[in-house]
Amino acid sequence: MTETTAIRIERTGPPEVFVERQVPLREIGPDDVHLRVTAVGVNFADLMMRAGIYDTIPKGPFSPGFEVAGEVLETGTDVDGWQVGDQCVALMRYGGYAHDIALPAADLFKYPESFSPAVAASVPVAFLTAWVCLFEAAKAEANESVLVLTAAGGVGTAAVQLAVQRGLRVIGTAGTDRKRRFVTDDLGAEACFDSYGSWEHEVRELLGDRGLDIALDARGGLATRSCRRLLGPLGRLVFFGFASAVPGQKRNWLQAAKAWIQTRPLHPLSLIQPNLGVFGVHLLHLGRKETVLRKAMPEIYRLMMAGEIKPILDRTFPLTRDGAVEAHRYIHERKNIGKVVLVRDEKAG
Repeated sequence: MTETTAIRIERTGPPEVFVERQVPLREIGPDDVHLRVTAVGVNFADLMMRAGIYDTIPKGPFSPGFEVAGEVLETGTDVDGWQVGDQCVALMRYGGYAHDIALPAADLFKYPESFSPAVAASVPVAFLTAWVCLFEAAKAEANESVLVLTAAGGVGTAAVQLAVQRGLRVIGTAGTDRKRRFVTDDLGAEACFDSYGSWEHEVRELLGDRGLDIALDARGGLATRSCRRLLGPLGRLVFFGFASAVPGQKRNWLQAAKAWIQTRPLHPLSLIQPNLGVFGVHLLHLGRKETVLRKAMPEIYRLMMAGEIKPILDRTFPLTRDGAVEAHRYIHERKNIGKVVLVRDEKAG
């Protein structure tokens, strides 16, 4: 039986709970491929999994990781369109923090030859999530206004760029001066306000009586209430995360419960008079709607190759237990602008 090295979660807690193990690689089925992993995107949901407050995780020890770049080492007998040696990116619900993975060929995407594996692994989850939030859920159109919370994060930087490219009026929030300057000066947002300041008042002053058309909310808690108050008639609130539930490096049920209560349940009747719509987006639970990803990914790459949008890779760490620990600490400390990636056989930094 083939074995591989995996960085696993055997108990929940701070980043130091990661362990590195030799584990069996499952057999390759007729529709599967065996990938040698070269890079893994790190997402905030990985941190929530490790902390033990993410609801879609497998039982027992597992590896997090939603997106990888890799090389095809073996294909199943019924696989068409992929050959040994092909470079690709792949999406999965978990399991990416490993040196090898087996998964359905249907979950693979080609990426531009000019991309390094680290850059390739930084794209799928961030840009596809942003795409689905903006164009599938919110049905964003040119000249509408969009507020992107945590605009300097992985999905945030992608959302700002996609919205600017489509001609929307883009406003962001971010936690430091450096991040706010990046969102406006490098990504093209009209304004970016302090995540911990009076951004609701500042957004209202900027927009005036028209109100906000779209809010992309990855925070929850009190931020969600602010988004609801800012939305004008036919405004759309799109949830894609719950960062306020994980302010530290390990699970804190009191903080998570506080964030949950502050978010408040949204009763359908409360949406009628203000004419509001609410969506939730989880990229890897689209079911039969996953076909939208097949259409979106080539267009995202086309825009990148045309120079209209760009991958935002902040920093890389080694694809090891210690590298995963450091990467999670880095994101917990809110240091990243854009994506953090674990890399194999490359110099991280």
